Amino acid sequence: MNSEVFTALAEPNRLRMVEYLRGGPRSVGEIAQALRLRQPQVSKHLQVLSAAGLVQAQAVAQRRIYALQAARFRQLESWLDSFARLWEGRLDALEQHLFEVQTQPKRRRLTRPGNKH
Repeated sequence: MNSEVFTALAEPNRLRMVEYLRGGPRSVGEIAQALRLRQPQVSKHLQVLSAAGLVQAQAVAQRRIYALQAARFRQLESWLDSFARLWEGRLDALEQHLFEVQTQPKRRRLTRPGNKH
C-alpha cells in the first residue's frame, strides 16, 4: 500500500467526498452542492483521489460522473487486515495472561523485620 492513498484520504474534504460517494456515483456539481464546496475546489480534490486510484471519472455528455474504485478499497482493506491479524494474536496472548493472573491463588506478601510495609 503506498502513501498516496493515505495522503489523499488525510485531507478532510477528500475524505468527506469518499464517504459521500459511498452512496453511488455523482457528478462534480452534485458533490459540490452536497458538501457545500466550490466546484473548482471539488474538481481538484477529485483529481487527487483519482491519482490515488480511489475514484474514477466517466464522461456523460458534458458532465463527469465520479464513482469509487472498489478494487483500491479492497487493497486497503487487505493491508489493514494484516495488522488486525497481528493484534488479534497479541490480544489473545494478553487475554490468556490476564486469565492466568486472575486464577492464580493470591500470595501473601511477607514483610521483613524493620520494614514498615
